[in-house]
Amino acid sequence: MTINFNRALIIGVTLFYSTLGAQTQESPKYTSSNKGKFFISWAGNRDSYSKSDIRFKGKDYDFTIKDATAKDKPKGWHVDYINPTRITIPQTNFKLGYFISNHYMVSFGVDHMKYVMNRDKYRTADGYINLPEDELGSTYNGVYDNETLFVSSDLLKFEHTNGLNYVYTEFARYDDISSIFGIKNTDTFQINITEGLGAGVLYPKTNTTLLQKERYDEFHVSGYGLSANVGLNFTFYKHFFVQLEAKGGYIDMNDIRTTNDSADRAEQHFLFFQRIIAFGGIFRI
Repeated sequence: MTINFNRALIIGVTLFYSTLGAQTQESPKYTSSNKGKFFISWAGNRDSYSKSDIRFKGKDYDFTIKDATAKDKPKGWHVDYINPTRITIPQTNFKLGYFISNHYMVSFGVDHMKYVMNRDKYRTADGYINLPEDELGSTYNGVYDNETLFVSSDLLKFEHTNGLNYVYTEFARYDDISSIFGIKNTDTFQINITEGLGAGVLYPKTNTTLLQKERYDEFHVSGYGLSANVGLNFTFYKHFFVQLEAKGGYIDMNDIRTTNDSADRAEQHFLFFQRIIAFGGIFRI
């Protein structure tokens, strides 16, 4: 039998490219699976806080400022967010995580929020102050039975501004929703949704001036926090992402240092809400 060489060559080349095309088509995208990937992110935040009762306790006083309000201390868009020598000045978020499966991840994070109690306001006070007469703060001596008190800067300055540091671990779910928007090549652009639950400790550096006593301004473990979040993640070229996140939770601080006297403490609990924009990377080692 005579074999047509040219015909056989054409058939062979056609089969080769058909097989190669099928293999290329079946090759999984980098973004099709997350298991084993690490991610790291750096973010800025804005914060809101619920009202709280703040109790101040010491050797010669025990009183509560009721329904205290607070605000954050935003820096705005600023180079300090990436300046290593001034990185604690803005409100920031750091997170490092690992995907234990395609959809679930565990992470460690630090939310550097700032809490500034609003001063020069009339508040309801309950308790007593009985300082020695030679102390400047003795001008506030008295018994307060749910009485209106003007909380001046001389009476009290109360801030967690370096900062309200929430150090936590988190367990979260991660889902690719690119198909909803008709995105096919997720290695170029991908949209994900994530939801998480976290728990951790509060490690603030509280800036407090109380009854004109000498302040204590050092880091101190002051309580615990619980949190939940939901985020929308935009990943570009497999490795870089921007994430918009809403995060809320509960903070219970039952051991806040206020002055250089270790007997002087404060306690409070409140709800918080963060709006976060994060920039990060995702990769395999």
